[in-house]
Amino acid sequence: MSHREITYTQAINEALREEMQRDERVFIMGEDIAEHGGPFGVTRDLWKEFGKKRVRNTPISEAAIVGAGIGAALCGLRPVVEIMFIDFATLAMDQIVNQAAKLRYMSGGMLKVPIVIRTQGGGGRGNAAQHSQSLEAWFVHIPGLKVIMPSTPYDAKGLLKAAIRDDNPVVFIEHKLLYPVKGPVPEEEYVLPIGVADIKRHGDDVTIVATSRMVLLAMEAAARLQEEGISVEVVDPRTLKPLDIDTIVNSVQRTGRAVVVVEGHRTCGFASELATRIMEKAFDYLDAPIQIVAGKDVPIPYAQNLERAALPQVEDIISAVKSIL
Repeated sequence: MSHREITYTQAINEALREEMQRDERVFIMGEDIAEHGGPFGVTRDLWKEFGKKRVRNTPISEAAIVGAGIGAALCGLRPVVEIMFIDFATLAMDQIVNQAAKLRYMSGGMLKVPIVIRTQGGGGRGNAAQHSQSLEAWFVHIPGLKVIMPSTPYDAKGLLKAAIRDDNPVVFIEHKLLYPVKGPVPEEEYVLPIGVADIKRHGDDVTIVATSRMVLLAMEAAARLQEEGISVEVVDPRTLKPLDIDTIVNSVQRTGRAVVVVEGHRTCGFASELATRIMEKAFDYLDAPIQIVAGKDVPIPYAQNLERAALPQVEDIISAVKSIL
């Protein structure tokens, strides 16, 4: 395959364009996604190619956006709806949790809800408490939803295409700080399977399991630890639900140590679920307690120094790794 370097934003834009070209049932909908291209430019220029029937601006009403998407999905279309910030998914929780996630089960499989809910999470931009949250654990908790958090342009494109082709509701969470990040993406068509983790870096002394932007921080921590002779393996689940626990456990069984890194708050967060799953399947292989690096249990501050203190940093990951060696 031939590769070129494109941004995370461009990768998602390409995935949407290719799927809309492939299948006329695919359309996108959200606030300012047409002429404006969305708050981060992800849907830029798609309206020029596909028109406003398939690239629809909506009122500021998250419940209506998701509800209309569910209705369209039930009628045979394949909507990709955008919630501008994951913080505002709270306004559509009834549609997501009680309708989209349940209808296939409640209908005995007669109804399918092939909707993708694209949204942006995470902090680090000084967007303060109502625009910086990492709420993925809320959605992982709900049976009937698939949850994807890609960390690279390659993963973002391949997994979004898979999500659009999936017959189940998928919550696709992008991190705001990943949008300008560049990475190799094939020119050719490809689709990544949902529910398959990726080993981003091989190592022997400790396994770091990290999600979304925390994968980049884990990679930087691993590189710095390598200079001290510490070999770190970095595993990216990519799909939080369904979770590829086997790849994670196999890594931990080999290294004997695990550090879990997520940006979301620690209490009842996804890191706790990961640590529990690892302990259930790899307890006899562990040479030290599993360490968790997560966001502090505080609303994300606006002030840059306080925001940095609330969110995991590379230094926190390095410290956690050294604490169990």
